Amino acid sequence: MTLTEGYLEHPVFSIVSETAAELGVRAFVIGGYVRDCFLGRTNKDIDIVVEGSGIALAEAVGRKVRSKVSVFKNFGTAMLRYHGIEVEFVGARKESYDRGSRKPVVEDGTLEEDQARRDFTINAMAFSLQKEDFGALIDPFGGIRDLAAGIIRTPLDPDTTYSDDPLRMLRGIRFATKLSTPEHPFHIVDESLASMRRNRGRMEILSKERIAAELNQMLVTPRPSMAFRLLDETGLLEKILPELCALKGVESLEGKGHKENFSHTLQVLDNVAAEEIEAIAAGRLQDFVPEEDGDGWIGSPRTEPNLWLRWAALLHDIGKPASKRFVPGQGWTFHGHEVLGARMVPKIFSALRLPMDWKMKYVRKLVSLHLRPTVLADDIVTDSAVRRLLFDAGNDIDDLMLLCSADITSKNPVKVARIRAGFEKVKEKLVEVEAKDAIRTWKNPITGDYIMEVYGIGPGPVLGEIKEAVKEAILDGRIENSFEAADALMRQEAAARGLKVPGE
Repeated sequence: MTLTEGYLEHPVFSIVSETAAELGVRAFVIGGYVRDCFLGRTNKDIDIVVEGSGIALAEAVGRKVRSKVSVFKNFGTAMLRYHGIEVEFVGARKESYDRGSRKPVVEDGTLEEDQARRDFTINAMAFSLQKEDFGALIDPFGGIRDLAAGIIRTPLDPDTTYSDDPLRMLRGIRFATKLSTPEHPFHIVDESLASMRRNRGRMEILSKERIAAELNQMLVTPRPSMAFRLLDETGLLEKILPELCALKGVESLEGKGHKENFSHTLQVLDNVAAEEIEAIAAGRLQDFVPEEDGDGWIGSPRTEPNLWLRWAALLHDIGKPASKRFVPGQGWTFHGHEVLGARMVPKIFSALRLPMDWKMKYVRKLVSLHLRPTVLADDIVTDSAVRRLLFDAGNDIDDLMLLCSADITSKNPVKVARIRAGFEKVKEKLVEVEAKDAIRTWKNPITGDYIMEVYGIGPGPVLGEIKEAVKEAILDGRIENSFEAADALMRQEAAARGLKVPGE
């Protein structure tokens, strides 16, 4: 494995080299950038470790390239941006830990001491930026060998590494998942996996925010199931998402068993990842975010995986354990699991300190609706049923349909073919109804303000009753989707409730 050409040709490296020499310090590129050089991956984040003051070198480089330097004195780091890349500087250091915290006691150290404190051998490699050996690889722990072999291994004893900072266990799983390709898979060495199992109790010292940040990065990989299988194998999943662990196992009664819902969930997660990547490449998906002022949404073509769609896939069946029932003569049922699952989403998001805004509501919506398209596919696909689905899903209908497609995982090919055929009919009807009614962005033409203005009344429950009646009539197709038809029905409903227009 050889260094991909061009990785040290960016002008920032020669500038850092010259500036370090002027200050009489030694500087090195270290970590992910070095790793990704050998993997041929693009990386615009560069870490520079300095045998001396990283902040002083950053400030000197900043003056030279006329770039603003952000200094973080508490961490002894500084950062600047130059020609589209982000460069972070830190002094070489050695660390010691108190068992009750993952925050180390930091002392100045040598390059090798700094490399020894790194999480994994493949992240501990460094390139020299000294003029006399510019670009030389410094690899005291065999990172280049492990990179070639696809191995995730700690530089020091894994029990020390993971006990000192248990976040490294999650990082190891994340790296194994993120770096793996069909041509070059990565795996965590057995002694490291065993150490993770021994040290899983140390997860208690981690903040929920740091845990969630790692999960989020795992979820947007091309094959996220690998991460969750490793989390389960090491016992970490039970500490993080016990609700997901509850999906494991199969019960049998009267010779009838149900689907193994944990494996099914991970298959759906991978299916979503694969289908989303394909749809992004074809330009079929959009992302919607709330307008800063107002109650509308702004759409733009999706270019990256939607993290919240991945969360919806992970949690889509989370309500099954609580809804599982055995019906004699029929078998196992999970009726209402989508409703129970939707109720669980806010609790899970809150526990992991995930955002409780529209992102959580998006996940909750997809979990609650994920059965609707396939249920429709089993019936006659009517305009009114599709209109209601479009109304309930709104801008998220494409993501919902992607999730539902990914959820078709039966091992019975005849069943899959039948469900797929019905599913395609629903998709065709969605296009037809949307073109006719534009229902996904539909708003009730009758507002509470309008009713109060026409009838000269104040707020009250009658407003909601009339608005609901109009909405239901439009969604059912009993009246046209127009203001005139809605206004006429409003007046009928108002009269039925004893309301009169003043002066008439």
